[in-house]
Amino acid sequence: MLEQVTAVRYVDPLRAGGSVPGVVETDDLGTYVVKFAGAAQGRKALVAEVIVGELARRLGLPVPELRLVDFDPAVAAHEPDHEVQDILRASHGLNLGMDLLPGARDFRPGMIDVGPVEAGRVVWLDALTGNVDRTVHNPNLMVWHGGLWLIDNGAALIFHHRWSAAGAAVGKRYDLSAHALGGYGPDVRAADEELGPLVTVGLLEQVVALVPDAWLADEPGFDSVEELRRAYVHHLAARAARSAEWLPDGFPTPEQLHEAERQRAERTRAGRPAWLREVPDLSGKPSVETVWEQHVD
Repeated sequence: MLEQVTAVRYVDPLRAGGSVPGVVETDDLGTYVVKFAGAAQGRKALVAEVIVGELARRLGLPVPELRLVDFDPAVAAHEPDHEVQDILRASHGLNLGMDLLPGARDFRPGMIDVGPVEAGRVVWLDALTGNVDRTVHNPNLMVWHGGLWLIDNGAALIFHHRWSAAGAAVGKRYDLSAHALGGYGPDVRAADEELGPLVTVGLLEQVVALVPDAWLADEPGFDSVEELRRAYVHHLAARAARSAEWLPDGFPTPEQLHEAERQRAERTRAGRPAWLREVPDLSGKPSVETVWEQHVD
């Protein structure tokens, strides 16, 4: 099992994502970004976080330390937002914490140099686990001490949302053309040669064993938690063995991304009323066109 800690103070909600995780201090003197079992994404997002995050760690990719966080909503009684309180009240018990990286920044394409080998390893992992949520618009990567760190793997393992069709997805090639690292020329074939042989049944059994029983209980179509664990292992092992069928390719260049973003912006403006077409984006979030300019230059 992952190390378990107890929440002693709820600091603040993080509203950047739909799951509304929270910054929580715990009895090991740590500070964690906690994803709650009561959020809309439910327990399966936490299952994916553990399996993909711990698999990534064992393959040498940087992932913040994970902890099981025993959470009592009473420690967040001061939180004024009623919607956040609903999530917290539904999350009594075990939740998942990810070590807070102090001073880390959200990754944007072009902000640091990433080599084809490093980019390829991240893209390969996402292709293996069906994680289509690491895009130029939503990178789910942090930059800490000058290096990349993988966060937010909860959208991976798409197959476990419909086990009846999981077999047909073993060799599926997911569309990763908008991957956050696609413009860095990811060498996914080198990653496949390096990492593929490491994804053994034994390694997968170790990783899947880290998921708490409570998050796997009562899954329709399975007679026991252990049967469900074996299904995860079998699917990922079979998928790793059939990588020739799903290795992604054809990533757009930075120039192509630049042009695609320009066209998207034009279509957006064209769909506005005439009086809105010249209104600039006031969100403060840089567009893909903007963040790639530095990389192209």
